[in-house]
Amino acid sequence: MAVDRERVAAAVREILAAIGEDPGRPGLKATPQRVADAYAEFFAGVGEDAAAPLAHTISVSRGPAPDTLPSGAVVLRDIRFRSVCEHHLLPFAGRAHIAYLPGEQVVGLGALPKVVDVLSARPQVQERLGEQIADTIAGALDARGVLVVLSAHHECVTMRGGRQPDAATVTIAARGELAEPAARAEIMLLISVGDGAESAADDSRDGGTGG
Repeated sequence: MAVDRERVAAAVREILAAIGEDPGRPGLKATPQRVADAYAEFFAGVGEDAAAPLAHTISVSRGPAPDTLPSGAVVLRDIRFRSVCEHHLLPFAGRAHIAYLPGEQVVGLGALPKVVDVLSARPQVQERLGEQIADTIAGALDARGVLVVLSAHHECVTMRGGRQPDAATVTIAARGELAEPAARAEIMLLISVGDGAESAADDSRDGGTGG
């Protein structure tokens, strides 16, 4: 579903007038269209199929070692993402860490960030975003377990209200065998949530959350 840019621009003009500004003054004249263009990017995932990037899988039993099946997890760390909180329409950004226990089929590693991109390009809350990523991977692959850890900074926390610039939010979503704490302990060690949170903090201080 394409974002209606003209409708967004008209709404932004109304907002500018509502806060006491003049939407026609030189500094703001092009702002409504700029916001509309930004929203078209921020919300490009609305109505898109997040499982589509996972449609092409690779059989690990049909390669040069057909009797070999994966015995451990596939882990992809530090996937950068940004989204917009649906409560205040303010950005949040950070890193996603994904692990899954494959069955006979694996997926190209480049597909996992695409799933994150589609699901984060919607009005979101971090708690739901992690669950949706886990559900998408679990539903599209013959994975025995899925683990998704998100670490992010939210501008609704860092820029307003309590204004806690160093506060990071970490969420965990687990499916299958990795829903058991003992089973995911090794994965959590590999993911090193603390490193991810520090990276997210660096991103925020460097302007990585956008605006």
